[in-house]
Amino acid sequence: MNNMNAEERWNEVYLKPVKKVGMITLLVAAGLTLTPLLYLYVAHGVVPPFDAAMRSWGLVAAAFGAFYIVEPVSYYAILGLAGTYMSFLSGNISNLRLPCAAMAQEVVGVTEGSQEGEIIATMGISASVIVNIIAVTLAAFVGMAVIGILPEVIVDGFRDYTAPAIFGAVYGQFSLRYLHLAPIGIGIALLFIGVFQAPAWLSILFCVFGTMGIARLMFNKDILGGE
Repeated sequence: MNNMNAEERWNEVYLKPVKKVGMITLLVAAGLTLTPLLYLYVAHGVVPPFDAAMRSWGLVAAAFGAFYIVEPVSYYAILGLAGTYMSFLSGNISNLRLPCAAMAQEVVGVTEGSQEGEIIATMGISASVIVNIIAVTLAAFVGMAVIGILPEVIVDGFRDYTAPAIFGAVYGQFSLRYLHLAPIGIGIALLFIGVFQAPAWLSILFCVFGTMGIARLMFNKDILGGE
C-alpha cells in the first residue's frame, strides 16, 4: 500500500469498495422491487399474461429508456461514482441530489469531476438523503394538513413551478461558470422542442451529447480555456 502512487491508492482504497457496495445495494434494491409481484403470485396466484407484461415494459422503455443513457452520463461529472450509486438508489436525482451535490462543491470550492469533488458531492448527497427522509416523514404526517389550509393558487404554484425553479437555479449556477456554453445548451433545447417539436427523450439526448460535443470542440480550440 505504501508503494502505491496517489491514483492507485485512490482506486484501491476508495473506488473499488464503492463499486462493490454500490453494485450490491442496487442489485438488492432491484430484486426487492419484484417482491410485490412475488407476493401476488404466491399468495393469490396472480400472473400477468406475457404479452401484457411486454407491452407494459415497452411503454415504460419508450417513455424512460433514453434516461438510462442520458442521466448516468450527464450527471456523473457532478455526482461522482459513489454519488451516482446513492442517487439512483434514493431517487429525486435531478431535483434534489444533483443540486445538493453541485451546491456543496460550489460552497467548498472544488471542481466537479476531481477526487475532491467526488468526496464533497458524496457528503452533500448523504446529507440530502438524511434530510429528505426526515422531510418526507414529516410531510407524511403534516404535509397534507398544511396543504389543505393553503390557498389553491399557492398549491398550484408549488406543483407547477418548484421543479422548473430548481432546474433554472442549477442552470444559472453553471452558466456563470461556463458562459460560452450557456446559450448553446439552451439553444439546442429551444431548437428541438420549440422548432422541431421533438419528443422530450430525443431533445434531452441532443441537448446533453450535443452540448458535450460542442464543448469539446471549443475546448480544443482554447475557447473554454479561460473559464
